[in-house]
Amino acid sequence: MAFDGTMTAAVRCELSSRLTGARLARIAQTESDELLLTFKTNNQYDNDGHLTAKADTVRVQLSVNASLPLVRILDENKPSPEQAPAFCMLLRKKIGNGRLTQISQPGMDRVLIFSFEHLDEMGDLKIIRLNAEFMGKYSNLILTDDTGTIIDAIKRIPASVSSVREVLPGRPYFVPGENDKLNPLTLTQSDFEARVFSQPLPLSKAIVASVTGFSPMLADEIAFEAGADGARPASALDDAEKEAVFAAFAGMAARIREEDFHQILYRRDGEDFAYAVLPMRMYEGLEAEAFDSPSTLLSRYYASRDRRDRMRQKTSDLRHIVTTLLERTGKKLAIQEKQLESTAKRDRYRMFGELLQAYSYALTDGAESAEVENYYDNNRKIRIPLDKSKTIQENASHYFERYNKLKRTWEADSKLIQESREQLEHLESILVSLSAAETESDIAAVRRELADSGYIHARANKKDRPGKSLPMHFVSSDGFDIYVGKNNQQNEMLTFKTAAPSDWWFHAKKMPGSHVIVRAQGKELPDATFEEAARLAAHFSKAQDSPSAEVDYVRKKEVKKPPAAKPGFVIYYTNYSMVASTNIDGIRRVE
Repeated sequence: MAFDGTMTAAVRCELSSRLTGARLARIAQTESDELLLTFKTNNQYDNDGHLTAKADTVRVQLSVNASLPLVRILDENKPSPEQAPAFCMLLRKKIGNGRLTQISQPGMDRVLIFSFEHLDEMGDLKIIRLNAEFMGKYSNLILTDDTGTIIDAIKRIPASVSSVREVLPGRPYFVPGENDKLNPLTLTQSDFEARVFSQPLPLSKAIVASVTGFSPMLADEIAFEAGADGARPASALDDAEKEAVFAAFAGMAARIREEDFHQILYRRDGEDFAYAVLPMRMYEGLEAEAFDSPSTLLSRYYASRDRRDRMRQKTSDLRHIVTTLLERTGKKLAIQEKQLESTAKRDRYRMFGELLQAYSYALTDGAESAEVENYYDNNRKIRIPLDKSKTIQENASHYFERYNKLKRTWEADSKLIQESREQLEHLESILVSLSAAETESDIAAVRRELADSGYIHARANKKDRPGKSLPMHFVSSDGFDIYVGKNNQQNEMLTFKTAAPSDWWFHAKKMPGSHVIVRAQGKELPDATFEEAARLAAHFSKAQDSPSAEVDYVRKKEVKKPPAAKPGFVIYYTNYSMVASTNIDGIRRVE
C-alpha cells in the first residue's frame, strides 16, 4: 500500500484541525531522513466561549525514508542523537518556537507545506515554510523562505544527481514530479475522458498515469465500482463503461473534497493486507478494522515495519561483513573437508606396513607385489603393491611413512574443520542477533562481539560502546515472565546469571537462535506457557521466515557451558522437543 495523495490529504486534515495556531516547541532529527516536531497547542473554544479542546503536546513524525515516507502524529517520543545534525540546527534557528499558521497540500500531490510565523534576526515577522515531499526515493524535507527560495534541505540534490530539479540553497523551489497530471479535485468529465480514455494502457494504469495522487489501489477501486475490467485498455471501453468509470471517479473525488475520510485497515488470512482512508468496496469480503484517525491507522500498519526497516539499514554494514565471512568460511570448510577425504586410505597403508613386517620372513625382495593372509579380515588373501627396487622392510617403512603423514594431515584437518564449523555456527548466531536488534545499544553489542572475536577491528567511538541493552520481556497468557536474548551476550547472561536452576530453557533445535527463559517461580508451567515460549524460541531463530520450527526445552539446570566456548554456546543431553509456530502474535510484550 502506498502513501498516496488521498492519505496525504487525510493526514493534512487531521494535522490542520489539531495544530493550526500551535507553537513549535521542539525540533529533533531522530534519523538522517526523519524529523520529530513537538507542538504545544492552546485551549480551543467555540463561538459561545465553551472549551472544546484543552492545550496539549503533539508530536509529528516527518519521515522521508526512501522505502517508507510518511507523516503522522506519534504518541510516544523517540530518542535523538547527542549532537543535532546541521539541518536540525538550521530548523531550530529558522522556525523554532514559531507559530504554525497553515498546512497546505498543492492539489493532490504527496506534498504537505507547513507555514510558520517566525521572527528573524532583526525582529521582523517572517513566513518560513517546511515543504515535506513523500515521493518514494525522491522524498525530501525542504526549508524555503517567503519568496519560495530554498534555504536548505535534509537531502541536497545537485545537478549531477538530477537534471530536472536542483535542491540546493538559493535555488527556487517548485513542487516536483506530477505537474503533467490532472487535479482530481477540479477535474471535469470532458478532461477526464480526453486524458484517460485516449490511452491504450489498461484502465487502472491509465487512471494512475493521468490523475494526481491516485494510487493503483484507488484506480482498481474505481474500475470495481464501475463494473469494468481494470486490465482492459482504457481506449477500448464503450460509452456506457466510460460513464460508469467517471461516475465512480467523481464520487471518490467528492468524498475527498468534502474531507469525508474513513480510516480502515483490511486483513487477509489474519495478515495486514491494505489500508485506505476511503471505503474500498472491492475489499468488502475481507476483515476490516476502523481507526479514529489517519495517524493511528499508520502507526498500526507501519510501526513494526518502520522499526524493522530502520534496524536493517543500520545493520547493513555488519550484515555485509558477517555474510562475507560466512561465504569465506563455507568455502574454506569445503576445501578442508575435501582434503580430509584424501586421508581416508591412511589406515590401509598402516595395515600394509604391519602385514609386510609380519610376513617378511616368507617374502622375497625385488617382487612387484606380495599376496598374504590378512589377519584383520579373517585371514582372507590380500595383494600388497611393492616397489621392487626396495626390500620388504623398506616397503613396510614406506607404507608407515605414508600412514603417519596422512594421520598428521587428518588430525590437523579435523581440528581445522571443527574450528570452521564452530565459526560458521557463531557467525550464523550473530546474523540472528542482527535480526533481533532493536536499538543502537543492541547493534553496538553485536559490533563489540565481532571485534572481540577478531572479525573486525575494535573502534573507540563512543557510539560503538554497548549501552543499556536488555533482553526482551514477554508475559505468557498464564502470567509467567518470559525473557528472550537478543544477542549472544544476553543469551549468556540469561542462561547462566538470570535463570534459576528450576526455570525452563527453550532453544530452536540444532540452529542459531535466542535463549528463551521462563521464570517458573517454583510452579508447574501450563501447556499454553510452554507453547508460547516455544513460539518465541522458534521466531527468534534462523527459522524465523519458516512457518514452524522444532524447539528443544529443558530445565535450566541441565544446560551446561563447554570449556572455552564462545558466549551463548551451550550443551545439554536430556531434553524435550516440540514443533512450534514462528508466529508470535498475541504474546504480550512488556516494554
